[in-house]
Amino acid sequence: MLKFTVMKTPQRKYCKFYIARHGETIWNVQRRMQGHQDSPLTENGINQAKKVGEMLKDIKFAHAFSSDLIRAKRTAEIISADHDLVVKTSQLLRESRLGKFEGVELEIFLSELREAIEQRESLAGEEKMKYQVHPEVETYEECSTRMITFLREVALAYPGENMLVVSHAGIIRSTLVKMGFASDEELPHGAIKNTGYAVVESDGVDFFVKETVGIDKVSV
Repeated sequence: MLKFTVMKTPQRKYCKFYIARHGETIWNVQRRMQGHQDSPLTENGINQAKKVGEMLKDIKFAHAFSSDLIRAKRTAEIISADHDLVVKTSQLLRESRLGKFEGVELEIFLSELREAIEQRESLAGEEKMKYQVHPEVETYEECSTRMITFLREVALAYPGENMLVVSHAGIIRSTLVKMGFASDEELPHGAIKNTGYAVVESDGVDFFVKETVGIDKVSV
């Protein structure tokens, strides 16, 4: 009698990311565009980070990563304070580049780029992601590509591990749209609150958004 051995397909191990926005900054309060420029956390921002640190205290993080901008790194340090981790930074996790508009009041930015922004908003899908409102302003596609590149590299290196990642609203928003979690309309600007976070699992190829906290997805 012939004997067959059934080989079990090994289960994929997913790296789990807790991807958080930084705490409130002075420029957030002043409604100024930040981009690659920096602004320190407010007292409220520090307390927001402490609160999330308390919420995630029982998660066993293997590593903590952040954007190399101080507001994100400081937030990551506060959240991971009880985990005995050194925060590693990456430029891939920086906020969207805004060029000459960094430090400019939000209302001025919206006014100067009104026509270009209206044109972008008239588009959908990939066209909207790739539309550039100004030569110095990064597209949604460029932002999301940076973050997804980073996440894929980490997921492949650390299967089955938990990772803290602290970044910025714009790039997190673009990435969640790129992952298919929501359309651009379902995740409007302002939807990701300071220290809001998404729990995302990945094997280095696919991404699955498992949970969000402080992220307001709307129905359209």
